[in-house]
Amino acid sequence: MDEIPESALPFPHRAGNLYKILYMAYWKEEDAQNSNRIIRWVRRLYRYMAPYVSKFPREVYVNYRDIDIGVNNNEGETSYEQASIWGRKYFKNNFNRLVQVKTMVDPDNFFKYEQSIPHADSEQGKRTYKIISMNNRTCMVLRTSYICFL
Repeated sequence: MDEIPESALPFPHRAGNLYKILYMAYWKEEDAQNSNRIIRWVRRLYRYMAPYVSKFPREVYVNYRDIDIGVNNNEGETSYEQASIWGRKYFKNNFNRLVQVKTMVDPDNFFKYEQSIPHADSEQGKRTYKIISMNNRTCMVLRTSYICFL
């Protein structure tokens, strides 16, 4: 898998990964008490596995959706900074480029769900950002960071 650079495709989990782990539980009882008990059990298992998985950040495979790592706002826009908390776990450094693609391809944010890629301009509404050149790349200046794209 590591023959292809992690920046070549949105899927970055290549070098050093032997396995992908999906934490999943099914239950038939519908009462809240039982549901909470099972959810706590899965979260304990998740913490127990911490020494054996990727760290800083703990990475996530995009097809194993995990809303415990963060979600978009139910109402209104989700900021780039807020979404990058979970976005970098799924996409690593490819998250910035995916934000740019989302901003250009889906300007009305039609494709939106609890962990969808945000717009680059979601931080300040339809704000105009300063564009600079850095290391022969075009970059958009955010409040605390840069988004660079080709």
